[in-house]
Amino acid sequence: MKKNDMVLIAIILAVTAVCLLGMRIWQKNNTKGNATAVVTIDGNVYGEYPLSEDYEERIELPDGSYNVLIIKDGFAKVSEASCPDQICVHHNHVKYSGESIVCLPNKLVVTVQGGEDNGIDGSTY
Repeated sequence: MKKNDMVLIAIILAVTAVCLLGMRIWQKNNTKGNATAVVTIDGNVYGEYPLSEDYEERIELPDGSYNVLIIKDGFAKVSEASCPDQICVHHNHVKYSGESIVCLPNKLVVTVQGGEDNGIDGSTY
């Protein structure tokens, strides 16, 4: 490799890092204050958590089962659960209004309300 190739690679990496940092800051500012993750258990509201604040909670259920909800960088996800299939753990993190994570064995639903619209009518996973 020539010296100019190394300089070009360094410039491309620097521009990429700046773009990623800028997108992260823009994303955090756009969801600030209005998007909330609403947690319901068996149809009853357990709690509402703003996506603008980093937060972690272990949600204990009366039968001894549990889910761990993590809110970080404007996203909500379930990082750990006692259910056997672990679908809620492997689900993508959510941030757009109307997106949800469902744990059927534990009857837990995490739904984003008041966030920005992702502009997609429907999707499959």
